[in-house]
Amino acid sequence: MSPPASPNSQPDKRLFTPGPLTTSLTVKQAMLHDAGSRDPAFVQLVRSIREQLLELGGVNRATGYEAVLMQGSGTFAVESVISSVLPRDGKLLVIVNGAYGERIVTMASRHGIPNVVVRQEEDRLPSLPEIEATLKHDARITHVAAVHCETTTGILNPIDAIGRIVKPQGREFIVDAMSSFGAIPLDLDSAGVDYIVSSANKCIEGVPGFAFVLARRDALQATEGRARTLSLDLLGQWKGLEKDGQFRFTPPTHALLAFAQALKELAAEGGVAGRGTRYRTNHETLLRGMQALGFRPYLAPDIQSIIITTFHYPADPGFVFAEFYQRLFDKGFVIYPGKLTRLDCFRIGNIGRLHPEDIQSLLAATAVVLKEMGLELPLKA
Repeated sequence: MSPPASPNSQPDKRLFTPGPLTTSLTVKQAMLHDAGSRDPAFVQLVRSIREQLLELGGVNRATGYEAVLMQGSGTFAVESVISSVLPRDGKLLVIVNGAYGERIVTMASRHGIPNVVVRQEEDRLPSLPEIEATLKHDARITHVAAVHCETTTGILNPIDAIGRIVKPQGREFIVDAMSSFGAIPLDLDSAGVDYIVSSANKCIEGVPGFAFVLARRDALQATEGRARTLSLDLLGQWKGLEKDGQFRFTPPTHALLAFAQALKELAAEGGVAGRGTRYRTNHETLLRGMQALGFRPYLAPDIQSIIITTFHYPADPGFVFAEFYQRLFDKGFVIYPGKLTRLDCFRIGNIGRLHPEDIQSLLAATAVVLKEMGLELPLKA
């Protein structure tokens, strides 16, 4: 499938990344309008987006959840939660097996929030017994934070199982579902999630500009006076949206118009299940093709998500990632460098407006690039 044409009539490069990612032409076209933040039609659009996001999380306002839109990237929204909901005498347990869990630790530390970390290697799931023991032995812990799909590697963490430990012990549960929400089912209520965070430019296939938080209403309302910032005040943002349907500060109008269109396209594809099916096919096609070329995946199959796949560098000393990346880029394909701390790897995303035929095109280009680099196929992984 050919990528959509950009305004200068040159085809866009296909983005095999975890976001920003390739979007449909119709999502792009939805931004070709101006919208006033106080216009009744725009206020209604924001209200509709909030309601649809709750539905994607398997909840609604009647079940006690609220959707809060926050300007900025997904990291802004995660920091909004961390800096807004922890009480002054609270303590955060962060479950870490990748760079984005580590980022939450950095956020908490930067805001002076006491924290403790249950850390695991990047290719292993969190230790549930260690999480349970930590909670039992530290009564100061009020909140627990975890990443659903850790895009450092593509590992999928067991949020439901973690929630079954966190909630009976009376702690609140924060989930960074940045790269999973919209494609991997997660029932917030049954998983015991109090706050879940994601972004417009991930599996829902919108464009960058805002992120969102789905929050349990009673937990959110109990955070009065806890916010450590003005612009990232989560409760303040919700109150503003509830008061008159408007953002407290300038809204990302064009990104919201694009997102409304992206939600329509998600529904037309069959919702979370339909999109997840396409992404799974993308992942399976990629995995088979890369293994046939000699690349070795980093993660074991039982913990690998469908979102992004990490591969080891091949053993051949003639493989230079910078050259490999540039040659693919010149052919119209953008992949992702590695983010591991211990091993040389690179990543390929399966999400965005990509289909199996796009994956096949990438695989064909990869085979050509490897031959251009003088490497024999299949590679020595």
